[in-house]
Amino acid sequence: MTVTRKFAGYEFDDDASRVDREVVWSFLSEHAYWGRWRSREIVDAQIDGAWRVVGAYEPAGDGAEAGEMVGFARALSDGVSIAYLADVFVDFAHRGRGVGASLVAAMIEDGAGADLRWMLHTADGHDLYAKFGFTAPEHNRYMERAERRPEPTSRLSD
Repeated sequence: MTVTRKFAGYEFDDDASRVDREVVWSFLSEHAYWGRWRSREIVDAQIDGAWRVVGAYEPAGDGAEAGEMVGFARALSDGVSIAYLADVFVDFAHRGRGVGASLVAAMIEDGAGADLRWMLHTADGHDLYAKFGFTAPEHNRYMERAERRPEPTSRLSD
């Protein structure tokens, strides 16, 4: 176990073997506006292919080890100059306690990624990410190619 930080009893750990894939799959497939299209196989492949993952784990109780995973983030990177932050979430029951900010801090400030240029996409997390220096790109340099996914097919047409 490589706990990167603790906050309010929560542990933030970058040990990929500790990630509860069922928690990640459940959140992304049921609640994430950005991830519901993915299959379980794709989510598992994204975790396996990540440069780094960080899990947030609920506080330990009465001498027991920390409990269930309540938050997650993954990153893609060349490890030298750039990194992309993805799939950041905190379980609804644990929001408003600083878990999200600690999760992002564990990912981008702890470990090898502190000096990288970080990027992300978000529709609703602007205030959180601004605390870590994320801003809109300068001089309109940013470009993006939309993902290409085949349209779902219906078995009724067979």
